[in-house]
Amino acid sequence: MQEEILRSLVWTDYRLAVLFAVIVPLILLIWAFVKKADAMVRLLIIYWRVSSLLAITIYILIAAWPIGFVSGFLARVLIPISLWFWVDINEDIDDQRQRPLKLAFTAWRWAVSVYCTLGALASLPFLSCAFSPGAIRTSFCQVGLEPPLLFKQYFHPNSRPGFLAFIGVSLLLIYVLYLSYFVLIRLGKQGRSAMEQ
Repeated sequence: MQEEILRSLVWTDYRLAVLFAVIVPLILLIWAFVKKADAMVRLLIIYWRVSSLLAITIYILIAAWPIGFVSGFLARVLIPISLWFWVDINEDIDDQRQRPLKLAFTAWRWAVSVYCTLGALASLPFLSCAFSPGAIRTSFCQVGLEPPLLFKQYFHPNSRPGFLAFIGVSLLLIYVLYLSYFVLIRLGKQGRSAMEQ
């Protein structure tokens, strides 16, 4: 019974992720681009760069590599930070007159921030799947791997899980290197203007 409740929660989480982390921000990006809302477009581009860690996580978890549980947790922590960190962009958005795009954007930003924060807290128990030897084979951890396996079945039915995970880990390495460079060098030297390039 507990496993069924856990499975239901995991699948609900992935459905919410598709809605809040993919569909809605994609619609908002197109809408903001059409309306020439530059501040929103800039913030959404930052969001897409940061949230790409969620996609990388899916590929790593396809092969049940434990590091995927860590990258998924970190993605949920980094997304709200990326949406609220840039004070100058926030001021530009606040200065815009009230209209449907601003209302939708603000509602989504709060919703995805709350979703990611709660998701990060809820995923804390899954970190044991990454750090406890052999834990990845337990039924608890296997439930967390079901959605990535369904993703593979739909989009990569003929690919080997190890190959997809290798792509995911390669992208994770690039992601970590770029994030480290951005935080330690560009952000340290250029401040908020670092995001302009």
